[in-house]
Amino acid sequence: MNILIKTLSLFLFLIIPAISFAQARTITVAAASDLTFALKEISSGFTADTGVKVVLSFGSTGMLAKQIEQGAPFDAFFAADEKFISELGKKGRIIPDSIEQYAQGRIVLAVNKASGIKAAELKDLLSPEIKRVAIANPDHAPYGKAAMEAFKSKGIWDGIKSKLVYGENIRQTLQYIQSGNAQAGVIALSVAEADGITYTGIDASLHMPIIQAAGVVSSANETDARAFIKYVNSSKGRGIMKKHGFLLPEKKK
Repeated sequence: MNILIKTLSLFLFLIIPAISFAQARTITVAAASDLTFALKEISSGFTADTGVKVVLSFGSTGMLAKQIEQGAPFDAFFAADEKFISELGKKGRIIPDSIEQYAQGRIVLAVNKASGIKAAELKDLLSPEIKRVAIANPDHAPYGKAAMEAFKSKGIWDGIKSKLVYGENIRQTLQYIQSGNAQAGVIALSVAEADGITYTGIDASLHMPIIQAAGVVSSANETDARAFIKYVNSSKGRGIMKKHGFLLPEKKK
């Protein structure tokens, strides 16, 4: 009898954690790199409130959109440009009625603090002492596109384009400036509170608005993915987004 009891106890000891693991709910979220700090904080609160674990995968909006179009197994997509979400919706890869705007991004001029260089406005980037200027690749990163538009609006594009080094996303662009591989650059305000840099805001009228939107990926864990998007747009989520420098869309009536 003792042997039987011990055997049964061992079985329960092994099987109960396995059952609990199998029942754990998880969603995988593709997100633009400008959301690195904000979504990490929001997802922690979402998990605490709902028990649903959020696995975050950051990258440039354009590259993530391509992965989703090709069938990457994400549950939700938070893009830095709503255009990518809309296009995926038309292609059947995003559920159209799940699409929501969640933020408007802002760009700043960032300078490597240790370089000793002073650049308070975009035209300062033309200075000969600034050899390299980092921006995210405008071909697939909305913040890089906004940077390019701002340079053109200020009439410095032709003078600066030979200095440009391109990050694959806004986090890599930040790293180029922090490391000194570029003395200055244009990054998202949402990642600008980082070590080793100083920054100055860029007039939003110099570029098209960076309207950011999210949607549920088709064939996803739809219920929990929709809940996470709603949570980001809740008062709790919006408070965190605002803290990280985002402007917020008007709430639907």
